[in-house]
Amino acid sequence: MFKVMWQFFLLGLYSFGGPAAHIGYFQREFVQKKQWLSDQDFTHAVALCQFLPGPASSQLGMFIGYKKAGYKGALAAFTGFTFPSFLLLTFLAIGNQQYNDVSVIDTFIQAAKLLAVVVVADALWGMVQKNITDKLTAFVAIATGVSVFFTSGLLGQIVPILLAAALGYMISARKLQHVEKTPTAPIRPFMGLLFAFALLLVGLPLVAGQSEYLHLFNVFYQAGSFVFGGGHVVLPLLEPMLEGMVAPDTFLSAYASAQLVPGPMFTMASYLGASVITDSPVLGSLVATIAVFLPGSLLLFAFLPAWNALFSHQTLKGAILLVNASVVGLLASAFIQPVLTTSIGSVFDVAAALIGFYLLKYRNCPVWLLILLFVGYKLVM
Repeated sequence: MFKVMWQFFLLGLYSFGGPAAHIGYFQREFVQKKQWLSDQDFTHAVALCQFLPGPASSQLGMFIGYKKAGYKGALAAFTGFTFPSFLLLTFLAIGNQQYNDVSVIDTFIQAAKLLAVVVVADALWGMVQKNITDKLTAFVAIATGVSVFFTSGLLGQIVPILLAAALGYMISARKLQHVEKTPTAPIRPFMGLLFAFALLLVGLPLVAGQSEYLHLFNVFYQAGSFVFGGGHVVLPLLEPMLEGMVAPDTFLSAYASAQLVPGPMFTMASYLGASVITDSPVLGSLVATIAVFLPGSLLLFAFLPAWNALFSHQTLKGAILLVNASVVGLLASAFIQPVLTTSIGSVFDVAAALIGFYLLKYRNCPVWLLILLFVGYKLVM
């Protein structure tokens, strides 16, 4: 448990770049290097987290922790990965600092974005080699990438994976028409967690008026229950829900601050919680943070047994192959937007990223050294 927490804490210190970059960091660290889970388990988990509301990268981290050390490992992964950004945003809210013009911080952020380009490119290349095996998987990956790139929200992310699964299922079913099918385990969601999710969703509004902490918890729990697509999508949902609780300037400061710190964007809730409960900002931050992450966590472990049963089904082997290919296309689209578009500003940045990729891929350069090299490059340039 403590090993899991420490590894995710280290990642939480420098994991800039949003969910796509986080997937890249996780794939390199826990699949390629430490081999805590297989490539197949990883791609299945990425697909599951795209289906569920909540912070996809944090859910993926909890899944990795669960595979390594059970439910305690899942809790350890969440705590370790979230704590750095939670701490930074809480104290930024308390101090109400205006740091947008501080050149040192900007230099570090730009260097971290270049690191995200390198890490995601490495992860993407590894997933292409494992999952793109023929013309059909290549077509599915390209179609998914194009769809995600030119659409937004839930439709663009989930529909390509569903279509890929349906196509793969039909192809596999045709091949197995005259083959005796092996029995598989029944598909049953973990009903207790699903019931807890629904009970909180319905019951919290009934008691939220009894205290400001319950009201705060309810607002962020509702937001975390209906957000697909990561922290950027939570912005338009939270803004009307927090009307009268925080000033518009404070809300925008929270959003900007969340983009300047590593870790999940959902820790914007930490800043907002501290800003709402001004008498006890640390407690307010903690309440809001737990509330916004809780729905996605409950749903992840409620549907995990069903997901595992689906992927162990003999007839679904073709669907699995094409879902994996679709996930590759999803990550490829995210690599272009927002990773590349927000990180590369000149031909020198391209050269720096290529050199960084070479050092990481072929010289096993540690990530901490790469970010120091990128900081030095940005200071010079």
